[in-house]
Parts: sequence; structure tokens; C-alpha cells
Amino acid sequence: MSKKVKKRLITVLLSFLILIIATLLITMNLRDNIIYFYSPSDLKDAEIDRQNIIRVGGLVKESSYNYDEKSKIYNFVITDNMNEISVTYVGIMPNLFAENKGVVVEGLATSKSSVTALEVLAKHDENYMPPEVIEALKKDGKWQEE
Repeated sequence: MSKKVKKRLITVLLSFLILIIATLLITMNLRDNIIYFYSPSDLKDAEIDRQNIIRVGGLVKESSYNYDEKSKIYNFVITDNMNEISVTYVGIMPNLFAENKGVVVEGLATSKSSVTALEVLAKHDENYMPPEVIEALKKDGKWQEE
């Protein structure tokens, strides 16, 4: 092999090695920043790491909303009409938050049936509902097209 071919081969191999290392670093960093979305039924069946932030979406169950003035804690239940997840939240509740309306909370799962919310995501119109909840309602025959 001539010097020119040897030099070119080394350059190509080093470039390929750097590309592989960069891809691995990016993949590993992205994996740590992924936030998974669950419906209440999905959360019951899922193996979750209690240290990772998750999102849970569904309908706020009627008569489940409670606010404790003393401790400033909100408690409510998210349902997909099959399973329920109780949510505890400390913070400012969005204006569009209401019972029987769609909501997505972001927080830590304390068990398979409860979540401590860090944020309530209700930045949508009052007709929003996660696609998974719509599918569950259609399966139950409770979905009403407008």
C-alpha cells in the first residue's frame, strides 16, 4: 500500500469512528430527556421508573377535585373511564382546568395508581382530549361526535 492510500484509509476509519462515538453520545443523552405519555390504563400495566418524569392524560373525574386551603394542595382523579389515577399537585391551576375536561399532568409516579404532578398542562381549548382517551371512549361506546 502506498502512503497516499494508507493516509486516506486512516482518515476514513477515524472519521467513521468519530461518527459512531458522536451518534452514541447523542442517543444516550436523548434517552435521559424523554418524557413518556401514559393513559391511566397504560400506567397500570407499565413498568415505570419512579425517578423519571412521566405525563398522564385523561379526563378529570367528576366530583374528584379537591383543594385544601391550609396546605395549598390540589387533589383530583384522572380517568379514561376504565382506570383511574389520583393526582396531587401544588401550584397554580390553569384557568381551563375543570371536571369532565381533558388534562395532561407531568410529574412523578408514586405508585401505579397515583402521581405527584409537577405541572398541569391544560393549555388547550376546552374540547381537547388526548388521542388515547378518545380511542378508549370509542371502545366503550361513550364517544359522542360533535
